[in-house]
Amino acid sequence: MDTVPRARLAAGRAGERRGWGRGHHTTAGSGTTARRGGGRGGGKKPKILEGTEGPSDGGRNRVQPRARTEHWDARGAQEAGRGGSGRGVLPAAPGARLTLRPVHGSTMGSRHFEWIYDHVGHFGRFQRVLYFICAFQNISCGIHYLASVFMGVTPRHVCRPPGNVSLVVFHNHSNWSLEDTGALLSSGQKDYVMVQLQNGEIWELSRCSRNKRENTSSLDYEYTGSKKEFPCVDGYIYDQNTWKSTAVTQWNLVCDRKWLAMLIQPLFMFGVLLGSVTFGYFSDRLGRRVVLWATSSGMFLFGIAAAFAVDYYTFMAARFFLAMVASGYLVVGFVYVMEFIGMKSRTWASVHLHSFFAVGTLLVALTGYLVRTWWLYQMILSTVTVPFVLCCWVLPETPFWLLSEGRYEEAQKIVDIMAKWNRTSSCKLSEFLSLDLQGPVGNSPTEVQKHSLSHLFYNWNIATRTLTVWLIWFTGSLGFYSFSLNSVNLGGNEYLNLFLLGVVEIPAYTFVCIAMDKVGRRTVLAYSLFCSALTCGVVMVIPHKHYILGVVAAMVGKFAIGAAFGLIYLYTAELYPTIVRSLAVGSGSMVCRLASILAPFSVDLSSVWIFIPQLFVGTMAFLSGVLTLKLPETLGKQLATTWEEAAKLESENESNSSKLLPTTNNSGLEKTAAITPRDSGLG
Repeated sequence: MDTVPRARLAAGRAGERRGWGRGHHTTAGSGTTARRGGGRGGGKKPKILEGTEGPSDGGRNRVQPRARTEHWDARGAQEAGRGGSGRGVLPAAPGARLTLRPVHGSTMGSRHFEWIYDHVGHFGRFQRVLYFICAFQNISCGIHYLASVFMGVTPRHVCRPPGNVSLVVFHNHSNWSLEDTGALLSSGQKDYVMVQLQNGEIWELSRCSRNKRENTSSLDYEYTGSKKEFPCVDGYIYDQNTWKSTAVTQWNLVCDRKWLAMLIQPLFMFGVLLGSVTFGYFSDRLGRRVVLWATSSGMFLFGIAAAFAVDYYTFMAARFFLAMVASGYLVVGFVYVMEFIGMKSRTWASVHLHSFFAVGTLLVALTGYLVRTWWLYQMILSTVTVPFVLCCWVLPETPFWLLSEGRYEEAQKIVDIMAKWNRTSSCKLSEFLSLDLQGPVGNSPTEVQKHSLSHLFYNWNIATRTLTVWLIWFTGSLGFYSFSLNSVNLGGNEYLNLFLLGVVEIPAYTFVCIAMDKVGRRTVLAYSLFCSALTCGVVMVIPHKHYILGVVAAMVGKFAIGAAFGLIYLYTAELYPTIVRSLAVGSGSMVCRLASILAPFSVDLSSVWIFIPQLFVGTMAFLSGVLTLKLPETLGKQLATTWEEAAKLESENESNSSKLLPTTNNSGLEKTAAITPRDSGLG
């Protein structure tokens, strides 16, 4: 731990009247929001640097540390947004003592650390290397999230006969082998395959049952005589023209066991839900770097374990834990890279992390096309994470987390390395540490106010806003996974379908980054939702034989819903005041994951009517688009710090924000400061 000359810094009564050291402060280290009030500050704080009483000369022969402070109440937030007085140097005056100590959860506020990025670079070579290393692992997450599109395919099938077959008849054609007849059966209940066994018995084989004819003298396909029905106790014969084996064929997850196949993706998404909460907590306790290594190693191990599962339940358990670690990486990896990237590049960098997830979708389509055996397919996809596992140990811990743990020297080393890589001048963290002005002895510290879910229903207007935002989160996730999982039902080449639906996501995120600062968040979001609803309707009226038009319409819908899904993270953070911003985004992400659990069931209902997924998504998207028009526009408007400011967003004049820093940068900073790893909605 570096030592600091013990010094007594004085501030006179004039300074006290100005109220230095009081107000609210938003930390960025652990992503929590804390209140700095009173002279001592709120909450329990670990000591890192503390000024103590100096020698008898009053420290005249010692270097005085530069003291910086920042107002963070409602008025102070405005000053900070303008880059104004919140950045000044405290004058020395007698009467009070300044103490260097961290605020709750971090040693410096988010704006203080932005000054460090001004020195070492916002997105220099160091940050770019870390960004692309961590973003590469997002590809693996995208792979495992959508691997079940092909791994869980249910091929056409018939019951296996109870003996060796000597003759196969299907609609009076007898030149078929039994292995080829599975592809001939449609979903109709009247179709069956007639076989004659070597012992002379004649059986009618359908998809989920088999019937033994009493009269063995007639080989006619149409039979009106008596017959006896038997269950498929000998298993099934599957069509292997497309896939040699899937998880469904491996454990006969058809007919009365079909519901087990329907649980493959929903249970995975439930693991995603638990993983984001679990590993977000561990990243706050153990550090980002440890969790990144643990989750990445887990993705490889559980991915391989799923490939070599000996039974269905082992397979599902491996997939569940795979979902937890993949979700944990997405959440913690997002926080990790955002804590290294400066304000000027943070929004673009955060949005385009989704693009690497989309690359994983492309690899799923490519691997599925080349490898048609499910366990080999799963094993190959799991090896994509190996490069990151081998090199992630060289990744440094974030200075934010190190400072929150009181590890000042290590944080300083990371900043020095960052400056060296970026070929810039380094800086001393001690010059940027937040300062608390101690008040009179005996003053009790101000307690940090906690907020519950009920605060998102502060009044009628805020409650309506919350329900609308939740609906948009739900629709975005439902549409995103419905389009992807339903790609096999669009007709044509299912591998090309998924590939194209993954490709359109990448320009969708670029479109969001550009359009949201040109025409506004609300306009882009509403346009995207309406466009998605329209394309769902178009898909429903296109005849199935013109499947190319259906695929093109689905691509447009995926582009639109991807744009909405990428924008809702930022828009939600801007719609709520600082005190509940993390809660708002976290609750929205939970609703999002609920939709991801339900999306596979919606796709499974396509067996009842092929357009049910489009009907659900289109209806929800249209309703969400209409309600989005009722939300306030946040482009060019200052981030709210109080409920009153949040309620007045609709009536704020955009000209009031002309002196603000660019809204995208401010919101990107605040979003990173407000979203904890446990609340991040990614995945």
